[in-house]
Amino acid sequence: MTEETEELDVPSVTRQFTYGTWRYQRGWLPQPILHAQDCYFTDISGRSYLDLSSQLMCSNLGHKNKAVVDAICDQARKLAYVAPGFTTEPRAQISKALLEVMPKGLTKFFFATSGTEANEAAFKIARQYTGKYKIISRYASYHGSTAGSIAATGDPRRYPIEPAGKMEGVIFGPDAYCYRCPFGLKYPECGIECADYVDYMLRHESNVAAVIVEPVVGTNGVIVPPDDYLPRLREITEKHDALLICDEVMSGWGRVGEWFAVDHWKVKPDILTTAKGITSAYVPLSVTATTSKIAEYFEDHYFAHGHTYEAHPLTLAAGVAAISEYKRLNLIERARKMGEYLGRSLSSLIEHHESVGDVRGMGMFWAIELVAEKESKLSFNTREDKLAGRPLIADRVALECMNNKVYVSSWINCLIIAPPLIISKEEIDRGIDAIDRSLTVADQEVH
Repeated sequence: MTEETEELDVPSVTRQFTYGTWRYQRGWLPQPILHAQDCYFTDISGRSYLDLSSQLMCSNLGHKNKAVVDAICDQARKLAYVAPGFTTEPRAQISKALLEVMPKGLTKFFFATSGTEANEAAFKIARQYTGKYKIISRYASYHGSTAGSIAATGDPRRYPIEPAGKMEGVIFGPDAYCYRCPFGLKYPECGIECADYVDYMLRHESNVAAVIVEPVVGTNGVIVPPDDYLPRLREITEKHDALLICDEVMSGWGRVGEWFAVDHWKVKPDILTTAKGITSAYVPLSVTATTSKIAEYFEDHYFAHGHTYEAHPLTLAAGVAAISEYKRLNLIERARKMGEYLGRSLSSLIEHHESVGDVRGMGMFWAIELVAEKESKLSFNTREDKLAGRPLIADRVALECMNNKVYVSSWINCLIIAPPLIISKEEIDRGIDAIDRSLTVADQEVH
């Protein structure tokens, strides 16, 4: 570090002059990070942490992948930016690369810089294409922070800016959440009531343009649906002439042991949105992918959307390199196999900790749901606790993990385990050991 940097109080300056997201600002003093490599990141004191959540479930390739870094640097020297009305070699290259890995039938792409922008584009495309307005989402969901995407978000981050949901024409349906079934039923006797209720909604609502779902729910607890849920939902949306939008911002790019989660169930959406892992988050890139049928509509209709940074060459070059690295390192298959090991290791924690109510996931995407009482599934905290800034048990466990040199992301009552796809078994063991020791914090609070 330079002498000037050493004299700069980075946390204090950051806290004073910048906003911390999704939090009360008082008391916030962020930890300064100096560098990262592979599955680890290091703070300015030299303390290293195993990254067991790929930061925000996005650094799928690990940190400082040389091929992706080189692609960014090479492109910056060649052409750092050009207006999206022009085109570049990376724009053509990534389009070809996406055709090889996207679910078959998705053949036209809009590039932006975040998952929230990808979903905004999806909503605009769906509304223009169908001539209808309403969007059906679910309660355990997160689709972004801008006006349209936060309106379609079911979790409490939507609450402070309401009535955006009504303004944006979004209505919410039930989650495919077997651990806490909204109908109090059990699978498979339930008959997938959570999907059939969407059929009921579509029969009684008019003007529905699309249904949006995270095939595997992300931040809100890595909720994996029953195997027949997504195929049933696909049938229902087709029957009612509503588009199916699949938000794969977190679940894409090998995270669940397939290129995209919908591949696991062989479901083909009308629109797929993704970001994060497409560049391993080294630079911000998102994709809104549509079918050729939707694309054909806009041949003779105005495409009413755009961004200054749409198809930014730096981001596209990184995406091309990242897709190549997923293939070279065989990370899709590796995530599937290592995910089995990770899942078994995490599931063993249920027996040893009274605070662990459920462990669920697939591939390299898992959640531990903490409970104050196993039998009743009583939660430690509520959505209202999060919004009120009250202390959360899951946050305390995550902090204890950091004390044990392992980083795990937390959200209300869940720990999100989503390590880089390059992680080794030995590193998984180290991470599980740290979680095991840290869960005693929650065990002490069990009723």
